[in-house]
Amino acid sequence: MVTIAVIGAGYVGSASGACLADFGNHVICVDTDAEKIALLQKGILPIYEPGLGAVVERNIHSGRLVFTTDTAQALIKSTVVFITVGTPPSDDGGADLSALEAAARSIGAFIEKYTVVVNKSTVPIGAGRMVEGWIREELAKRGSRDKAGKAIEFDVVSNPEFLREGSAVYDFTHPDRVVVGTDSKRARRVMKNVYRPLYLSETSYIETTLESAEMIKYASNAFLAVKITFINEIANLCEKTGASVQDVALAMGRDNRIGAKFLHPGPGYGGSCFPKDTGALAKTGREHQAIQRIVEAAIGANNEQKIRAAKKIETVLNGSPAGKTLAVLGLAFKPNTSDIREAPAIFIVEYLAAKGAKFRVYDPAAMKEAEKRLAPFGDSVYFACDEYDAMENASALLIITEWNQFRNIDLFKVKESLAQPYFFDFRNIYKRKEAEAAGLYYFGTGKPGRHDHAGGKFQ
Repeated sequence: MVTIAVIGAGYVGSASGACLADFGNHVICVDTDAEKIALLQKGILPIYEPGLGAVVERNIHSGRLVFTTDTAQALIKSTVVFITVGTPPSDDGGADLSALEAAARSIGAFIEKYTVVVNKSTVPIGAGRMVEGWIREELAKRGSRDKAGKAIEFDVVSNPEFLREGSAVYDFTHPDRVVVGTDSKRARRVMKNVYRPLYLSETSYIETTLESAEMIKYASNAFLAVKITFINEIANLCEKTGASVQDVALAMGRDNRIGAKFLHPGPGYGGSCFPKDTGALAKTGREHQAIQRIVEAAIGANNEQKIRAAKKIETVLNGSPAGKTLAVLGLAFKPNTSDIREAPAIFIVEYLAAKGAKFRVYDPAAMKEAEKRLAPFGDSVYFACDEYDAMENASALLIITEWNQFRNIDLFKVKESLAQPYFFDFRNIYKRKEAEAAGLYYFGTGKPGRHDHAGGKFQ
């Protein structure tokens, strides 16, 4: 059993800490937010993540998982320290490393023996060396020595996370690969003990350098963002040419060289990872005179995709949404999460609300976060009790996030509830024929256009 401190009890920290405890390790999750820690000590998650609550509760009960605000004691007791603090985008498109620096300096201030410092936060290439430098600076200030009088040693490891919001527990316990980046053989041995259950089950275990591990994280997310952007661009072309993007994506996905995942068009990607990570990778490329042209183009195209979705609604509503009430189903950037960061739904609401539209919105998990974000629009946004409440007397229905409960709504009831029968299915979860059979005017993404009742062609 390894004793592990996890600095940062947010999404990555709480999920990683709980799962590491489930692997049989003793885990101490530490955070400066006393309110958050108090909730976690009671087994109450401050985030929405299916299945995580049970893992947290089970390991608290077993004594393998504890939560505290006492950073010093957590670090003194541990031989491995995971850094899982946030690295939000900075004004220049890079990553804000202030929390990372604070965590590293606290490690240097308190460790008393050899420690493996594991950076699980998403950071620019080279940040691991920065962490190493910050820790050394703090150790030098202390003139610290261990109990035997020797200088305190440590190693820094890059161990990027590949957790999908909504399936974090499964992703951590059944990963495609575990990446460990370090030059230290000693640290590699320790990390194999940390991940012993996965290592013994022959999970792909990749040992590499610090910088390569950092690059793997950014390259992976950027590639997926590019793949989403590509199919969105193809969808836009399909709408103009009469092709069906669903048929195109299906055939493309059957090619083993391409694969079917992330070939689902929509109003653009969002969330806490793809927008931030593509921006940071693009900035790193510019700094090193190795311009990431494909990534730069994907960033621009994704921003345009969100605007395109909003303008499609404007076009159907005779060029102006002013005075119209729109029903929105789905506010989170994807299903099974409450995360609204960079969510296309939030962008569309804000874009059209600024032009005079009103909204009736509903999301199974993201209502609290959305209420805070959309507060400036006041009474222009009504937070509905459920999907049918959101539709009541609205001029159009917009499905923007494909939660499972939105996949089987009663389309005839939709028609009865709406003041005007416009149905925007941005995730293509319904077929045009079934929507039109219910009397709705259907607008999908990347599907052949149709002629409305006035003879104008809409996409």
